[in-house]
Amino acid sequence: MPPTLEVHVHCGAVAVDDGALLSAAKRALPLCLAETGNSGAAVLGELETIEVSLISDAEIARVHGEFMDDPEPTDVITFPHGEILISVETAAREGGRHGHSASREALLYLIHGLLHLNGHDDLGDAPRAAMHAVQERILDRVSPLPGAENRE
Repeated sequence: MPPTLEVHVHCGAVAVDDGALLSAAKRALPLCLAETGNSGAAVLGELETIEVSLISDAEIARVHGEFMDDPEPTDVITFPHGEILISVETAAREGGRHGHSASREALLYLIHGLLHLNGHDDLGDAPRAAMHAVQERILDRVSPLPGAENRE
């Protein structure tokens, strides 16, 4: 049985439709489960729950510093016990740069986190390119989010 997905909003600074995000994530989950990576760390199918937290740049920078020794904000952090942290402020900035909504960018980060949990790695150019191709293909299959536009 696939894991249960939960989305929690801990940052109200950016409007992200958490209900639509959860709905799209549920559609993305079986697609991510079908795409096992090569890192040997595929735990996605073994987890009972995936907890997704939408947080601020300040909070993700704190966690990034504590666990990865890098005090800068980042887009998404994935922990192997099934926790995915997403900076909605970064999602809004990057979504704007790429011409789409913060919700769509947050969904991209969520898919990225699910793929990490299923053994994908993005360390190095070739693995990064392969992972990005998979996440874009999945994103295109589960989008658009209600109220979120597609990329051109």
